[in-house]
Amino acid sequence: MKNIQSIQLVEGSNEELLPGFSPDFPYIASCALLDRYLEPATPWHWHRTVELFYMESGTLEYTTPNGKWVFPAGSGGFVNSNILHTSKIIPSGGETVQLLHLFEPELLSGGQASRIDTKYIRPLTAAAGIEMIVLSPDDAVQAELLKKIRAVFDLDEDSWGYEFTLRQQLTEIWLALFELARPEMEQRFIARDSDEKMKAMMRYIHAHYPDTISVDQLAKEAHISKRVCYRLFHENLHMSPVGYMTGYRLRKACQRLAETDEPITQIAYNCGLGSSSYLGKLFREQFGCTPTAYRKEWHNRNIIKQK
Repeated sequence: MKNIQSIQLVEGSNEELLPGFSPDFPYIASCALLDRYLEPATPWHWHRTVELFYMESGTLEYTTPNGKWVFPAGSGGFVNSNILHTSKIIPSGGETVQLLHLFEPELLSGGQASRIDTKYIRPLTAAAGIEMIVLSPDDAVQAELLKKIRAVFDLDEDSWGYEFTLRQQLTEIWLALFELARPEMEQRFIARDSDEKMKAMMRYIHAHYPDTISVDQLAKEAHISKRVCYRLFHENLHMSPVGYMTGYRLRKACQRLAETDEPITQIAYNCGLGSSSYLGKLFREQFGCTPTAYRKEWHNRNIIKQK
């Protein structure tokens, strides 16, 4: 299991990069040390893999286009394939540590169009209404499932038969999740065609954030009207197109402040924020400090990390 201290995204997209993910065994286990991330919230993102997680300590809030959930220590959940989501730390006075299984559904099915895929995998991953399955230790059945999810992280990756044992245990967990989700799967959800339109507009912002971007341009990219563009951003990300653009530019500025010695004025310009004074205003509103203070804090953290 690898400790991670940041989220990595595909350049020009917000699909998550999964370092160490191998096509011949599409699974990774991660220990996310969330207090060491650049921001207390992860950016809106998605991944083809499914995400099965357990909260080792602290409290985390997840948001998807259709819901919001709080996960305290000892709870966990399942994020479905290709679902837009973001998460943020809820301050609780201690470390926030999340354990994650990320894997391609084909790891369990053996391949698309197999009987297992058709009968047990795709009904869940293709269910448009199932973005998140919440698991609480207060429910006896779910508490047992959480114990199984947590126990898989303790498997010895170097032991003989590790891959078989891992797949067997994940399969048992999957069947339990399938049973929990069955009532929702049996409802006839209408597929949401807004998903790809949202991702197209997000990709456009990620590729052109240093430039001036109008809402008309975004709408054109997704082949929708300006009014529908506003509606989709509010329905899916719970913010305006301009709010999302500003947040993304601010996140890129944070990365440059933490990782480079580039002048602050130049960072503001290169990130599409115009001026250092506007960047300073955003930092005071978002972080309660100046860009210079933010840079100093992260440079100090990097020095400590290297020792």
